[in-house]
Amino acid sequence: MKQTRIIIIAKAPIPGFCKTRLAPAIGTEAAARLAGRMLRDTVDAACSASVGPVELCVTPGLDVFDWPSLNLPASVVWSDQGDGDLGARMGRAALRAVDAGEAVLLIGTDCPGLDAAVLRNAAAALSDHDATMVPTADGGYALLGLARFDALVFADMPWSTDAVATLTRQRLQQLGWRLHNLPTLHDIDEPADLRHLPARWQAELPAPYPSEPSCT
Repeated sequence: MKQTRIIIIAKAPIPGFCKTRLAPAIGTEAAARLAGRMLRDTVDAACSASVGPVELCVTPGLDVFDWPSLNLPASVVWSDQGDGDLGARMGRAALRAVDAGEAVLLIGTDCPGLDAAVLRNAAAALSDHDATMVPTADGGYALLGLARFDALVFADMPWSTDAVATLTRQRLQQLGWRLHNLPTLHDIDEPADLRHLPARWQAELPAPYPSEPSCT
């Protein structure tokens, strides 16, 4: 069985740079604090999964943002996302791992439900599948695992739309790859998504924050 590398595609928790779609509801500072919390929670889950190395692939790079100030585990490997759209950046990271003889789990930092157990299940699926996916309710995915690489998986993808997961599945089918689908989870991108945060996190958000729609 191949070693599985977890690569976390991460934005620095800088006010006005990350979680901008949440800012109108909770403010830029609170949005950045929440982004930082989700990033640290994602790193903790990846390390706890114990399936292989954990790599934080970041933007902006180490020469621009003080990433060590986040006090993340010393075992985390750092890399720079580089230029290009999300597909180009994810593709480079995935290819680097696959070329090194590893399977890879590509994840973001937006999904609190992506815990160590889900990561272990995804890694295990790659022992007899070419790919594994954790779709999200908005039509994207929180995790894409690959045991092999093809640029088709990432090229010319309409990122941040509800077509991403469906198109990715279609492309994997076109390649003749075996895909293992895991249960759908929720990303935290829009104000309405805040209700999917753990209750203890919701309690720390500035009031008012979006809740379930009223019938009145």
